[in-house]
Amino acid sequence: MSDRAWQAPDGARDPMLPPAPPPPPPGWEQAPPPPPPGWQQAPAPAPQGWAPPPKPGLIPLHPLGFGTILWAPFRTLRRNPAPTFGSGLLVQLASVLLTAAVFVPLALVLAARTAQAGADDQDAVLTGSIAALLVAMLIPIAVTLVGGAFLQGVMVVEVASGTLGERLRFGALWRRAATRIWPLLGWTALVALAVGVAVGAGIAVVVTGILVGGPVGALVSVLLVILGALGVLVLWAWLGTKLALVPSVIVLEGRGIGSAVRRSWQLTDGYFWRTFGTLALVSVILSFASQVVTQPLAFIGGILGGLLDPTGSSGTAAVVLVVVYAVTLLISIVIGAITTVVQAGLVALIAIDLRMRKEGLDLDLQRHVERRDAGLPVGDPYAAPAERPTAAPVPTPPPPAAPYAGPVR
Repeated sequence: MSDRAWQAPDGARDPMLPPAPPPPPPGWEQAPPPPPPGWQQAPAPAPQGWAPPPKPGLIPLHPLGFGTILWAPFRTLRRNPAPTFGSGLLVQLASVLLTAAVFVPLALVLAARTAQAGADDQDAVLTGSIAALLVAMLIPIAVTLVGGAFLQGVMVVEVASGTLGERLRFGALWRRAATRIWPLLGWTALVALAVGVAVGAGIAVVVTGILVGGPVGALVSVLLVILGALGVLVLWAWLGTKLALVPSVIVLEGRGIGSAVRRSWQLTDGYFWRTFGTLALVSVILSFASQVVTQPLAFIGGILGGLLDPTGSSGTAAVVLVVVYAVTLLISIVIGAITTVVQAGLVALIAIDLRMRKEGLDLDLQRHVERRDAGLPVGDPYAAPAERPTAAPVPTPPPPAAPYAGPVR
């Protein structure tokens, strides 16, 4: 006997069985049959994970952490040492050689005149010699300021190009920096003038106190100068931090001095202590490193001179001191070159970091790198925000109509 349920001859369904499911509506398809045994379905693609921002060169293209911005200037020296360290070394050598070329002959001439002067003219000749030395100091100071301004421009260009993965040689680096040399010199001259006015005011106060009040007036004037110096130091730290980005803005955005001052003030707004702390910490690190290297040399030189010539009769101690001084001077020149390069590069990095944080410069740099690597034309990503060309807006297509939407009433 069959196990199947009995069906009526006319095909009527047994009322004891559950009702059959209704047929699907028109337009719907049944589910596909299951795959045959042994066949495996391809796994679904894994979701895309987070990828860090690109780092084509010196720094990653996103707002920088404190450690990154602290050590990135030193990385600049390793990444492109010849143009960066070479430029700093040339500036330091030019300053030292020019100072020696001016002061050594002048000092010899003035010493001879002072020795030949009579007793009555001794004071007048000595006063004139001191005045001549002070005037002669202006020449190496001016050359140092010019070299420092040019080196700032060189390092701003190097940091900006290194951020994009470019590696410029001496000629290209200097040519780009030379295009902004006059605004840089103007700003450097203004800073030097402000320092000169402050120092001159302090000297004038002391001299006036000595001439008017005698010893008591001199003491009072010295106390006033000390208190004023403390106030000027605080003011200098504040203004120096707020205006630290002026050279970078002059070079990167092509602004004039007045516009660069306002721009630096705007960028550091809200980031004063971060900027001040970074600049101060790097200065302390460089100063400490310089003292660690140079002070032991001077100490060892003094000990060797005393051991080789205890009585000082043979002149060996003098020779040792001269050699030690020459070696210390050379090391100081090298350290000075590293210091100027690192500090100038640090200011440029702070400017780029603040623009990333406040203006989204990192997105512009990423787009620039992508278009450049794709062979597409690119502009200057560091141009001022108002001067950067913006892409035309892409029209948004209308949303597709719902397939089962009824007629609009």
